[in-house]
Amino acid sequence: MTKNEEILEVFNKRYACKKFSTEKRVSDEDLKTILESARLSPSSFGMEPWKFLLLRNEEMRNDFRQFAWGALNSLNGATEIVIILARKDVTGDSEYFRDNWKNLKKVSDEAFEAVKDKFTKFQKEHLKLLENERTLFDWASKQTYIALGNMMTVAAYLGIDSCAIEGFNKEQLEKYLSDMGLLDLNVYGVSVMVSFGYRNEEQPKKIRRELKDVLEIIE
Repeated sequence: MTKNEEILEVFNKRYACKKFSTEKRVSDEDLKTILESARLSPSSFGMEPWKFLLLRNEEMRNDFRQFAWGALNSLNGATEIVIILARKDVTGDSEYFRDNWKNLKKVSDEAFEAVKDKFTKFQKEHLKLLENERTLFDWASKQTYIALGNMMTVAAYLGIDSCAIEGFNKEQLEKYLSDMGLLDLNVYGVSVMVSFGYRNEEQPKKIRRELKDVLEIIE
């Protein structure tokens, strides 16, 4: 099998798993690889505007049934559930932006001012991101979906099933996490969740539109 065929086989075997086995568990080594693929994912301006909460507390997992209807199948068997948070505060003037470039990337003062000006112009003039908190959160959420896709693909490559979860009451979930001391509502919001485990069902037939129907070549 060629590398091209191997890659496409992985994508054909990946689907949104609805029934997970309670007998087979994801190993710590495989989970670390999946989480590392999220950490190493690309993001706009390399800002990494995310945080990942690995939900293992059984009492909390049970509480999630109240406001995360889309996670019920996963809660009934998936080994792991990851809550992906997106930052609300990433602007050129934010302390997070300065920390990312000055302390983490260790750029010079001149380089920092240049990237700050470029980033601010990008946010303010090109994408109109500085209009309100919601636009900033939506931008950050788009970045988290890159990490989400990478995690699910890596999981599929390792023979692990997954399910992206958007079916939850955002306000109730955020309040719950905030009350538990796990979420600073001034900094983060819940973007999406994803579960990992092993299927306990037959994979449904994968149906997609033909490439010719979704691809237009501009020459």
